[in-house]
Order: sequence, then C-alpha cells, then structure tokens
Amino acid sequence: MATPDAAIIIPHYNDPDRLARCLTALTRNDLSRVEVLVVDNNSTAPLTDVQARFRDVRFVTETEKGAAAARNRGVAETDAPLLFFIDADCVAADDWVAKAHEVAPLADLIGGRVDVFDETPPPRSGAEAFEAVFAFNFQNYIEVQGFTGSGNLVTTREVFEDVGGFRGGVSEDLDWSTRAVSKGYDLIYREDLVVSHPSRSDWAALQHKWRRLTQELFGVNGNTPRDRLKWTLRALAMPVSAIVHTPKVLHSDKLSGWGEKLRAVGTLFRLRVQRMFWMLKQAMGYEI
Repeated sequence: MATPDAAIIIPHYNDPDRLARCLTALTRNDLSRVEVLVVDNNSTAPLTDVQARFRDVRFVTETEKGAAAARNRGVAETDAPLLFFIDADCVAADDWVAKAHEVAPLADLIGGRVDVFDETPPPRSGAEAFEAVFAFNFQNYIEVQGFTGSGNLVTTREVFEDVGGFRGGVSEDLDWSTRAVSKGYDLIYREDLVVSHPSRSDWAALQHKWRRLTQELFGVNGNTPRDRLKWTLRALAMPVSAIVHTPKVLHSDKLSGWGEKLRAVGTLFRLRVQRMFWMLKQAMGYEI
C-alpha cells in the first residue's frame, strides 16, 4: 500500500473476541487510504487466530501496561499525518473512516458519538439500564466539559506531537484533550462520527469501570489541601446528584418499561453512594 494518509490506532489487552468484532466492523469501511494498527499490551490471551483472519492489519506489542502507552506506541509506529483512535471493544459505523476523513479538516480534535449496545439478551440488568442512559455522552463531554474520550477521536500527528503523548495513571482521555485545548487547539463534536460500545452487563463490571475512573480522576484533581477539600465536597454531593438525575432515568426513551427504569434508578443510587465512599477515602489519603 502507498503511504497511508491516516492510521487507525487500536489499543488492546486480553479481549480477542471483541477485537475481532472491532476489526470486522472496520473491514466494512473503505480502508484504501488508511493503515490499521493494533497495539497489544502484552496480552496473555493469544492473538494468533485474530492475526490470521486480518492479515492486512499490523500488530505491534507494547510491554508497558496501559492504553496510554499503547496509543503512544501506535503513533510512533506510523508516519501517517492523520490519527484515528478507536478502542478494541468498540464497533465502528460502516462510514466511520469516510466520516473521519471528512471531518478531519474542520478542527484540531474531533470527538464523535458513542452509542451503547447490550451484549446480553433482554431484560436489561440494572447496570445495562444505567449505561443506556448515562454512558458516553460525548456531546456533553466536548461542548460542556471541554474534553473528549479517545475511543472515538480524530486528530493530526502535528497536534499530537505538540501536545505530547497520553499519560498513564490518570484519566488519559481527559488529561490529553485538556492539555490540547489549553494549548489553543480547537475541539468539536460530530454527531455523524459514530462508534458503538457494549454496556457493562452487571454490577461487578460497572463497579470495576467506576473504580478505575475514580482513581484516574483523582489523579488529575490535584493533591493540595484545597484540592482534597474540593474532592471531599464533590464526594458528599454524589447522593444528591443521584436524586437530581432520577428524572432523567424515569423520562428516558432509551429504557423499556418501569422494570428497567426502576433497576436503573437503583443502580444510580448504589453507584453514587459507592463513589462517595471511594472519594472520601481518597481525600483522606487511602487507596481504593
């Protein structure tokens, strides 16, 4: 293939079935102008079968753990001027690559829509119902909070090299895009740049996700006494936020029937109270 004008970078660790699903979805796109790079974090699960099925995909191993290191390695492995980031458990729309090329000239960083789908048959669990309402509101992240995730991100090599790589141990998405915006790069949301992500199927999976996010968010919060006080106040506001967000669940058109809505409300309160305790422990200097 001639030198690609874009590289699709996919960090992966021990999830070959979902990676195969991700790559299958990408093959429904026009890949004539792109290089697809899977950066494996030294998985224990073999990728032999996946590699045999997708011979046009380049597989690289990064021994440093974490998606941040994997994404950085992916960028280092290609000279492509455009960088398209997607996660191994995401499913790209059939026109995702075409849309990424289309929107790339519009801004320095472009984040797209992330839909949620269930991997288990109905009825939805409380975790799945919660995720259907609250997971991956990229429009809010970008247009209100000023950052984007890296599971559906378009940028350029020039921007990436100026901002520097992703940093592990913190919320790398928030950290990287916030650094980019602080340097004056513009960030926009595109509704038509679409990937889908599986919902967390049960409480254990949802709890694992939010424990990790809480650890990462505390990493970018700061560690001064004032920062810890602010974190404490945010922690104490968690149960109140569950009350505030209950009407959003009850009026959501993404949920079917009162059973799903009540399970989602129960999970909402359970998770926010759990997060409160985690955050209070962090503010007092303990690990969670």
